Amino acid sequence: MDIEDQFSLDHLLFKERVCRTCGEKKDLLTDFYLTRKNKRPLPSAYSYECKDCTIKRVMESRKHKPGAPEVYPDW
Repeated sequence: MDIEDQFSLDHLLFKERVCRTCGEKKDLLTDFYLTRKNKRPLPSAYSYECKDCTIKRVMESRKHKPGAPEVYPDW
């Protein structure tokens, strides 16, 4: 058993990224969506837009139907 396999996320634990939309510095693992699934997710596998900005963009660009609820879907 390889030690590298046990600690494959070490390089990501304290990584922060600046959101391209809002410009805030946020935690990579909790505040950004993983866009590509690999065995060992690299920092480049995460989106450059934070989750909050992504939700806001989707809600603003969504076509609003009359009588439809104005809530973000819980996928």
